[in-house]
Amino acid sequence: MKLVLQLIFYCALFTLMVKLAVGNNALNGLYFYPAPVRERVYALGLTDRGTVAQKRKRFMIPFFLVMLAALLVILTVRNRISDFWPAYGQALLFLEVMNWYDGVVIDRLWVGHSRFWIIPGTEDIPFVQTWPQVLKKRGILSLIWIAGAAIVAGMVVLLTGT
Repeated sequence: MKLVLQLIFYCALFTLMVKLAVGNNALNGLYFYPAPVRERVYALGLTDRGTVAQKRKRFMIPFFLVMLAALLVILTVRNRISDFWPAYGQALLFLEVMNWYDGVVIDRLWVGHSRFWIIPGTEDIPFVQTWPQVLKKRGILSLIWIAGAAIVAGMVVLLTGT
């Protein structure tokens, strides 16, 4: 039960960070959109590439660091893991749940069913991934997280000194 609550917390933190990044304006998260939407927004003069690149960097670096720090705290402090393989197993679980949560809950449900994410002037351009696209992208990321979990597990071992 503890692990389920931690996974819920981790996904809620993910959602909160995305919401804080975009605020009340979907344009703040334009870097999440496919290229055709971004190009239309640039053509409409709603923003420019430099601004989007800067916002992406201002989001991605803190997002990565916060999600990594939260995972390390959960594994080392809350779950008292200090050995590589238990850390690897739990890190992989958290990263895979986050991956599929992002694809299904964030992309398909929140973005796909909320008018908030529709940018005026781009209504005719599809911006929500289809189920086959979600499955392909998340499947590829699942393979990447196999290596990512090993990195996190190594950090756990370094932090705990075992």
